[in-house]
Amino acid sequence: MRITGGCHCGAIRYEAEGEALTHALCHCSDCRRHAGAPMVGWTMYPANAVKVTHGQPKVYESSEHGRRHFCANCGTGLFYVNEQMLPGIIDVQSGTYDDPDVVPPVIHVQVAERVQWMERAHELPVFDRYPPQQ
Repeated sequence: MRITGGCHCGAIRYEAEGEALTHALCHCSDCRRHAGAPMVGWTMYPANAVKVTHGQPKVYESSEHGRRHFCANCGTGLFYVNEQMLPGIIDVQSGTYDDPDVVPPVIHVQVAERVQWMERAHELPVFDRYPPQQ
């Protein structure tokens, strides 16, 4: 399987080749703060399976060993690498896929740090676009 994706502004494009090792929804505070979201989807691949095909991500040293790759133009988070904890592995932020439905998530991780209201977020009212104005 070949998956393509990129940043919001189009300055960076990538492709991932082969099967993902897993797809996790991460609730850790580092991911939340970096993405500005209550959780982040990460699809794990062997590092040599992911190639940047256009542009060059900027690398941010988010912890002693963690490296977050993002677009310096629009700020889109793209990849995470931690050779100490996950040698030879790259995580791809799954929300950046051209077709985010292609690899469904299979686990939640770091739920010890989950924002409490996320536990029941699926129970909130839903609307195709916006709620009707009253």
